[in-house]
Amino acid sequence: MHSEALGPAHRGRPALIAGVLPSGRLTASSALFQAVDTAEQSERFKSLSGAAGARVYHTRTANVGVCVGPGIALLVAGTVRFRGDPDWLALNDPERLQVLAQAWIRESSATLERLQGMFLLIAIDENRGETIVAVDRIGAVPLCYGLTRDKQLVIATKATVAGSHPLLDSRLAAQALYNYAHFHMIPSPGTVFTGVSKLEPAQVLRYRDGRLDVRHYWQPQFAQRATGTLRENSERLLATLQSSVRRAVNGTATGTFLSGGIDSSTVTGMLARLGGSKAPAYSMGFRADGYDEARYAQISAKHFGVPLRQFYVEPQDIQRELMAVAGTFDEPFGNSSAIPTLVCAQRAKSEGVECLLAGDGGDELFGGNTRYARQKVFEVYHSLPAWSRAHFLEPLLLGRRLVPAIPGVSKIASYVEQARMPMPERTESYNFLVRTPLDSIFDPGFLRVIDPQQPFELLRTRYAAAPTRSLVDRMLFLDWKFTLADNDLRKVGRMCELAGIEVRYPWLDDDVIELSATLPADWKVRGQTLRYFAKRALTDFLPDAVIRKPKHGFGLPFGEWLKTSPGLQEQVYALLEMLKRRSIVRPLFIDDLIQHHRAGHAAYFGTMVWVFAMLEAWLQAHRLEL
Repeated sequence: MHSEALGPAHRGRPALIAGVLPSGRLTASSALFQAVDTAEQSERFKSLSGAAGARVYHTRTANVGVCVGPGIALLVAGTVRFRGDPDWLALNDPERLQVLAQAWIRESSATLERLQGMFLLIAIDENRGETIVAVDRIGAVPLCYGLTRDKQLVIATKATVAGSHPLLDSRLAAQALYNYAHFHMIPSPGTVFTGVSKLEPAQVLRYRDGRLDVRHYWQPQFAQRATGTLRENSERLLATLQSSVRRAVNGTATGTFLSGGIDSSTVTGMLARLGGSKAPAYSMGFRADGYDEARYAQISAKHFGVPLRQFYVEPQDIQRELMAVAGTFDEPFGNSSAIPTLVCAQRAKSEGVECLLAGDGGDELFGGNTRYARQKVFEVYHSLPAWSRAHFLEPLLLGRRLVPAIPGVSKIASYVEQARMPMPERTESYNFLVRTPLDSIFDPGFLRVIDPQQPFELLRTRYAAAPTRSLVDRMLFLDWKFTLADNDLRKVGRMCELAGIEVRYPWLDDDVIELSATLPADWKVRGQTLRYFAKRALTDFLPDAVIRKPKHGFGLPFGEWLKTSPGLQEQVYALLEMLKRRSIVRPLFIDDLIQHHRAGHAAYFGTMVWVFAMLEAWLQAHRLEL
């Protein structure tokens, strides 16, 4: 599939735009194509007055508004509002679009600092001779871009759409495939294609005279001390979440994802409080020991009096959806919980639900992931005097072999070995690619053209950019990109798109994000207590069992099922057999991985089986070769 050029570039149209709609479709009749084409043919832009100055388009995943005015063509997709406004801008309201366009004419990209929501924005500004592209603060709406050989700009919401442009370098990037094996997704700013990049959260791209300038237009301001009491901030959180849920509903037939954890239960409860007691909650279980958390969803649904649609995901669901899921993603994606997310969304769609509210983001805003507490333990080591670490503990524990019979020595040595690693590399100490020699995994030719340190450099760059010295807040900032923007939001967003249903994230409303930043790190993780503040704020709102519930989510027991399901084995092993024929991994590694999974830890080795199987499935779905 190739884009259609709109004619030769000139000063009046400084960019070639391709595939701008959230569906990723390339079409010359799309909103922005029409807006730019009209302006180019007439050599002037339409007046902002009246309905003729705006067009509105709707896709499966977002409203898209286009406004054409004096010297400006402006496209906005998603949900957006001005800071301080209680509601989203109505993108089907020409007058509201005119307000945004007038603000842009006055302030250009400075307008972004006043915008909130989950959106992408494209402005072709003839007055300033530039094109500006931006995504929201959390990166919920993806945007890919590249420069053609003749220095024109191509933008798209999917890497595969941008990569299909005939004047872009659309070769598969070996480095990106290695990064995928490390992270189980391809983190921004890279994509799977050599000539295509992704915007990171809160980034704005400025294109002028054939050159690109990409920078962040927003950074959080993390507080060191609390403003107000615990009770005052608890009331503020509840009120802010209620407003966020109200905005997210926005008149649509709405349901919720409900895992039974704190975040999804809170969203479900807030929706019920706002009069949505008849809005269904969708949950699932897994018939595998240690994975079935269905009872917590039942507890939450009963507590709030909402109808619960609960069902079990089976291995045959994986077999049925695997190739469709691989093809939906515009890059290789290895998070196996994508399939239960899809099954949940399909069920909701079949029952007439138009939008699902998801609980993503609460852990990453208020300190709910176990790694935050674990890394605090390792930081204690660095509070010891440097001389004692360098001249006593490390030589004693790491420099010689102690008698194995001495109780606890091996655990202490393991602790010291991990603690002496710098952050954020230390968070990757259990990564399969860190614990396994790379030359036993990858083809020698593949290894020669990649940099195995790039994943760590990506982590270091983000970690160093955090506007705080707090360990916990820096880890949260790291996760906003790698866990949310690059992983969880891609998973949920693409699966809901495949199911034909919208999704919104009340915990990631800008007001909630800003509230979390005003709380000191010690309120988020106090000692080894995760979500210290959030749990106390929600104590009288959620059931006690949910407050005390260990973190789980919609984890998939793929590794367990692969051991017992012949049909799933046949499908997955066939994919791995095809991957052997590519010059990416060593064939012997695939054989060893299968044997380790059969004989060893099902979840640990099963994860890597899934990651490499989905790589092959993606390459097949898109008919691509390295």
